[in-house]
Amino acid sequence: MKTTNYRLQTEIEHLSPTGQKEWFKNYLKEILESDKPYYVKSDYIALSFMELDNKIDYLTNEITTLTALKKKLQEAKTLGLEIAAQTLKEYGIDKMEGTAISSLTITPEKHKTKEIIRIKDPQKVMELGYVTFSVDEKAVKEALHHKEMFEQLDPHIDISLEEETVLARLKINKKRSPSNIATADTVEMLDAA
Repeated sequence: MKTTNYRLQTEIEHLSPTGQKEWFKNYLKEILESDKPYYVKSDYIALSFMELDNKIDYLTNEITTLTALKKKLQEAKTLGLEIAAQTLKEYGIDKMEGTAISSLTITPEKHKTKEIIRIKDPQKVMELGYVTFSVDEKAVKEALHHKEMFEQLDPHIDISLEEETVLARLKINKKRSPSNIATADTVEMLDAA
């Protein structure tokens, strides 16, 4: 990204609600009172703000890209840990000790049950006070734990359970000491691969 850093732009970037306002105002006055033609002053002020827009757009795109990359890497790591656990299980291994790490273990497969609430009549539920801009499902879930509120909501909602399987994963148990240095054997194995 190539940007121009105008002094006014830098002054704007250092603005905060608690300080630098007077400094910025004085600098703007200097610009307005300078001997430059009005159109140069106008362009300078506008271009300073436009360069900030460019930086903001650039950062927005970078954040989007990094967020997508982070999600992809997290999914790849989860899949990798599941495949590694499955592979170790095939060899009958449930724990391996190391020198750079304490050990590798396999977390057991788990089944989770998730409560699903389907609002049959959103208008009636909102009239009962469970509303943000739509039905406040979090408040509805909390209300279901109280008998009188449950009875009030029951005719307007359906509750079902959804089961999810979390596959076994490899767990890396790190050593507690700060010197997690790979041994010569580990380095050689990695180099040979």
